Amino acid sequence: METLDFDDFLSENDLNRPDFDEKAIQEAVRQILTAVGERPDRDGLKYTPRRVARMYAELLDGYRVDPPAMINGAIFNIQYDEMVIVRDIEFFSLCEHHMLPFMGRVHVAYLPDGKVIGLSKIPRIVDMYAHRLQVQERMTRQIADFLRDLLHPQGVAVVVEAMHLCSMMRGVKKHNARMTTSAMHGAFRANLATRQEFLDNISRGATPVQI
Repeated sequence: METLDFDDFLSENDLNRPDFDEKAIQEAVRQILTAVGERPDRDGLKYTPRRVARMYAELLDGYRVDPPAMINGAIFNIQYDEMVIVRDIEFFSLCEHHMLPFMGRVHVAYLPDGKVIGLSKIPRIVDMYAHRLQVQERMTRQIADFLRDLLHPQGVAVVVEAMHLCSMMRGVKKHNARMTTSAMHGAFRANLATRQEFLDNISRGATPVQI
């Protein structure tokens, strides 16, 4: 196979999975290039179909994550019932309406009920759902539901702040508009003081999402 002159962090196993058809994506990209009036075989574009296919393999690898393997037993029995917060988890995703990126930060909190999860697993859960064709509202709910079903905590809260290129580059073209979504379960939904404690924590020292 020809060696390409760009960074590629994907293994051949990633590209040869039966549920990822790299050749079909390459052909589709060639057709798009022709349809917009370009010549896919010119020097600047001749490797573009393969680059795009490998980009999608990376950006959409959330479909191919095995949740038990990703968690890998990193759930621990511990008597701790105070709020656990992981804030400012950066993410990138693709909007399912135009396949343009949206990006921002996720803030996650839960109140343990005898179980906690390894710190690194929460960003991995975020990436599992972000690396799919998405809408922000659904992604927010999926992260919260996954943690609820995995840990059975007293409560889970997720807030997502993001900027969407589909509204920045086209359509309304509002460059500074940010969207905020939230999902609350258990104590965070039922108890105003608990919810406010979480919101106060994530707003303290917050910085704007940057592109």
